[in-house]
Amino acid sequence: MSEKKVWFITGCSTGFGRELAKQLLEGGYKVALTARNLDKVQDLVAINEANALALQLEVTDKQQVADAVTSAESHFGRIDVLVNNAGVGYFGAAEESDEEEVRAMFETNFWGLSAMTRAVLPKMRERRSGTILNISSIGGSVAFPALSYYHATKYAVNGFSESLQKEVAPLGIKVVIVQPSGFRTDWAGRSANDAKVKIADYAETSGTNQANIRGISGKQPGDPARAAKAIINAVESENPPHHLLLGKAALRNARLKLDELKADYDANAEVSEGADFPEV
Repeated sequence: MSEKKVWFITGCSTGFGRELAKQLLEGGYKVALTARNLDKVQDLVAINEANALALQLEVTDKQQVADAVTSAESHFGRIDVLVNNAGVGYFGAAEESDEEEVRAMFETNFWGLSAMTRAVLPKMRERRSGTILNISSIGGSVAFPALSYYHATKYAVNGFSESLQKEVAPLGIKVVIVQPSGFRTDWAGRSANDAKVKIADYAETSGTNQANIRGISGKQPGDPARAAKAIINAVESENPPHHLLLGKAALRNARLKLDELKADYDANAEVSEGADFPEV
């Protein structure tokens, strides 16, 4: 029987990161679990102290990223699976949004993910094996009002991941984009700030959607425990999916988006093709 994979997970204090670390440690995997505040993950370490390595990590700090990866590789000998889970949300219409807060969100959701990925790639390339698992969102494919900048971070994650997959697949490295819909994590709770400016003209669009999402926080249909199990099974499968949709709403909205795109493309096909130089 082959040795179990070594996992490195960002953002383990809450949400998918916490549940993944819990199930992996219970299953006998070796896990580097990270958080900005290590006090919040000591209960996870206690599940299997021999297999757990708790590391302080702020993914926007390049030195901490480098040090955490070096520590994990030194302690366990390798990193087989990187889970880029750390992320935050932000609610507000585009015109209402605070640029400083939006830039901070990009630093965590995209640039932090990029830094972590670049930090683990050299050793994965050497071994010609590894899995990079990026926790995106169905909001990386489908957009809704009040979340324009959050969607922008997740569309960036998806584009980055799709290109990365084409670059590293010949090197034996796999990339999985996880796209959940509404799950009972803290994403719609304290992890997402609100725009301080409110413009009445956006009340029926952004305001309504924001209120709806905030209103179901803690009551979403998605089960983090089931999601974590699905993620582990995907990584352990011989051919992991490149896009892993989690939740009925994720699948439904993705299919609706595909139908919408096809209808739009087909309706304008003649115009699209007509933009080329005429064939000789």
